[in-house]
Amino acid sequence: MNSVVSANNRVLSGMRPTGRLHLGHYHGVLKNWVEMQHEYDCFFFVADWHALTTHYEDPRIIEASVWDLVIDWLAAGVNPSTATMFFQSHVPEHAELHLLLSMMTPLGWLERVPSFKDQQEKLKERDLSTYGFLGYPLLQSADILIYRAGVVPVGEDQVAHVELTREIARRFNFLYGREPDFEEKAEAAVKKMGKKNAKLFRSLQNKYQEQGDKEALNVARELIVGQQNITIADRERLLGYVEGGGKVILPEPQSLLTKASKMPGLDGQKMSKSYNNTISLRDNLEEIDQKLRTMPTDPARVRRTDPGDPAKCPVWQLHEVYSSDKLQQQIIEGCQSAEIGCLDCKSHIIEAIHAELEPMRERVKIYEESPELVRNIINEGGEKARDEARRTLDEVTHVMGLDYK
Repeated sequence: MNSVVSANNRVLSGMRPTGRLHLGHYHGVLKNWVEMQHEYDCFFFVADWHALTTHYEDPRIIEASVWDLVIDWLAAGVNPSTATMFFQSHVPEHAELHLLLSMMTPLGWLERVPSFKDQQEKLKERDLSTYGFLGYPLLQSADILIYRAGVVPVGEDQVAHVELTREIARRFNFLYGREPDFEEKAEAAVKKMGKKNAKLFRSLQNKYQEQGDKEALNVARELIVGQQNITIADRERLLGYVEGGGKVILPEPQSLLTKASKMPGLDGQKMSKSYNNTISLRDNLEEIDQKLRTMPTDPARVRRTDPGDPAKCPVWQLHEVYSSDKLQQQIIEGCQSAEIGCLDCKSHIIEAIHAELEPMRERVKIYEESPELVRNIINEGGEKARDEARRTLDEVTHVMGLDYK
């Protein structure tokens, strides 16, 4: 991982409220969140404003989904004492920064985002000729930059959105990062580092600016971030000074590529509500049993005695997620020799999924029976998020000259 990412330990990630979550969400996103909350300062938000970009004509869908979404997060193991959870719409600073960034973001940057035309093509039945849809990548950028997040976990299809955010941060810092007395303040900050560190800083700065030594730049950044006797403002000045620019108001985030979910649906396609092939995190044993027992298998196995080919069977894809190497080998041999039947093969998956979901269902009951607890978690998370967002926005409005009284 890039050393700058290591230095900025804050993670920002969100999810649209589209109803109760399924195993695809768990294996694709939530398991990653549960692991990251122990390593990073995590901010996880319900992206209800983003949901409006495609569902603006019927927002009741969103209202009915937001609490189910949070309960599923909690049931999956996201811990409110470790991670900050909140609703996007409860932090209006997202919208204010989005507005301010829209004043200096070229229109062409938004039109070239790959998902813009892709989503228009996929969602032809919806009227997406709105500014909200065109501008949602910029709102995503505001979501990230308002918390000065250093790390954004994304799949490969979302990397372009983080790259856009980096370009926007770079442009903003170029336009507004040059304080009238920037160099004097930066030099004063260098002296505060102490003689030894100041000498090292100047050496690294020269190596980067005169020789283009990128490793020297990374070492200098780590040196700056590790200083305990300088203010946050001085740290941001030095981060810009070492590169030969101005003060870093909005740090550039880094993408953290997450593993693609290997969770197949009940028909072998990607698990998705649109394909009606999901297993919900709240399905009970009877529902899981029914869904899996009626799941299609290798079409060549018409009779119990017919040999099969696991590569042609959707159930095999589930074994690749849940079964040990030893069990997988037994399934391959048993299927190819017809020593085991399809129901025998499925029984292992039923047990594995039930074991995975049982503790989640128990936690769901606790939170469903304690709606005030869930509301308190969101409200407290929202207050913390607003405090962080306000600090960023105060500095943004200051450098833009908008803090006049």
